[in-house]
Amino acid sequence: MTVMIPYGRQDISEADIQAVVDVLRSDFLTQGPAVPAFEKVIATYCGVEHAVAVNSATSALHIACLALGVGAGDVVWTSPITFVASANCALYCGATVDFVDIDPRTYNLGVERLAEKLAQAEKSGCLPKVVMPVHLCGQPCDMAGIHALSQRYGFKIIEDASHAIGGKYRGEPIGNCRYSDITVFSFHPVKIITTGEGGMALTNDAQLARRMKLLRSHGITSDAADMIPQAQGELWFYQQIALGFNYRMTDIHAALGLSQMQRLDEFVAKRHAIAKRYDQMLADLSAMTPWQHPDSYSAFHLYVIRLKLAEIGKTHREVFEALRAAGIGVNLHYIPVYRQPYYERLGFQAGYCPEAERYYAEAISFPMYPGLTEDQQSEVVAALNFVLTH
Repeated sequence: MTVMIPYGRQDISEADIQAVVDVLRSDFLTQGPAVPAFEKVIATYCGVEHAVAVNSATSALHIACLALGVGAGDVVWTSPITFVASANCALYCGATVDFVDIDPRTYNLGVERLAEKLAQAEKSGCLPKVVMPVHLCGQPCDMAGIHALSQRYGFKIIEDASHAIGGKYRGEPIGNCRYSDITVFSFHPVKIITTGEGGMALTNDAQLARRMKLLRSHGITSDAADMIPQAQGELWFYQQIALGFNYRMTDIHAALGLSQMQRLDEFVAKRHAIAKRYDQMLADLSAMTPWQHPDSYSAFHLYVIRLKLAEIGKTHREVFEALRAAGIGVNLHYIPVYRQPYYERLGFQAGYCPEAERYYAEAISFPMYPGLTEDQQSEVVAALNFVLTH
């Protein structure tokens, strides 16, 4: 039986295991010292004031939208080439979602397309409340350009940086919120570092941080300054002052994250080495390798090639399935969100974002993770070469 080379895989060390065991043997499994310690380490690494740990990046996106006041009657714009959570989080708030077509080189939300769409939206009186750029594959969007448009049109910005911890934009860490209100990271097992499941929302705004901390824990506060005065003689150790959720991260997850953070830069450097070798090995094949903007230092969560279908005489599906049959765990990131059946029922149709659909018709995600060996990488490229030439 062929052993599949996966497209992504966590890297767990003995130190990671011991960190989790230490928490299991401690007095705290859920809300203990590891969670705030993890938040502090991430905030310090990114150069941001506040970090709010939660049980998934989806939860972080949800409370980020709520903290910015997203609700019924509002519109959130995001990229069509992303995981569905980037759009779903707005729907959770009762808002509607729209999509901005991608840049043909970076595959991120296109700033020129955004500017065009904003100009039209201003004329029709339906500007977005929030724009959510997604740092696809770990490469940052043109945040300076998006921020400049926010200053003109008045929208808020949430960076979906689920792929991008450890990356940089213009020499500064992704997550510093220089060009956004809130940035969100994911710590799913295939991401750059993992907590098993988990996410984090970062901001430089103390009020947004306070709001997100409240929302992650049922809307409950134990801070006397936030409590509503009660009748004389009653004792209250906490009050629910908003409708929140059980989105908290546990100490078990945070301990793993703390340990993983010690190797974050090593993980990203290894991903860059793998990407460079892929670039070299694929140079003569009928596949386009990822273009990197000079302003960016990608975290390289994903390595996406685009097939030159006119040259190879095979369909996208035929290449994909042949690679899978050869034991190469390729994947596809992503089907345009609006092409999902749920979103098509909301009224979106094929052709809505032409560049996104061209990307979707050609893209394949190759195996990319720190533990990928050179022999495995050579096997991946050899399999592609065989499929394209036979």
